[in-house]
Amino acid sequence: MGKVSAQPPKRCTWAANGSANYVKYHDTEWGVPVHDDRTHFEFLILEGAQAGLSWSTILNKRKGYKAAFANFNPARVAAFTPRDCARLLKHGEIVRNRLKIASTVSNARAFLAIQEEFGSYDAYVWRFVDGNPLVRRPKTSRGVPVTTAESDALAKDLKARGMRFVGSTIVYAYMQAVGLANDHLRTCFKA
Repeated sequence: MGKVSAQPPKRCTWAANGSANYVKYHDTEWGVPVHDDRTHFEFLILEGAQAGLSWSTILNKRKGYKAAFANFNPARVAAFTPRDCARLLKHGEIVRNRLKIASTVSNARAFLAIQEEFGSYDAYVWRFVDGNPLVRRPKTSRGVPVTTAESDALAKDLKARGMRFVGSTIVYAYMQAVGLANDHLRTCFKA
């Protein structure tokens, strides 16, 4: 009897040849519905930080972000002072961009206002997809949108509430990260 080699599961092309971090993120988080406000806040921070950078860069800095931004506690981040922001500009384990750091603090304040108005951020955000994930099964990565009508609407509303680094492309990536959208390819084992 010959040896049978175990084939790795087929993944979306963006994760197939990625680092262990990338593969783990793809296999356990991307496209999985989130209903925890702290996790929503985490991905809002991380996706905003990604603007102009690669996702692998941000994943590699995720632990640094967790340490720098109070374990993604929006109430604690909302209380950050200009001195805290200056300290973060020297933090080697995050993207040291003054505008991104300042926006994280102001976004935390807007996040808390949304929680106050809707009871939770989760209750607020899932309204943009009528409570159900947008599910596509594209054949190729070219079939995965970078924006949708839903991300346009959410981005517009977040901006109106004072959030920054929440353009439609960033917001759609956030939606994929928290399972508001599930764009695993048809050939992917997660589809």
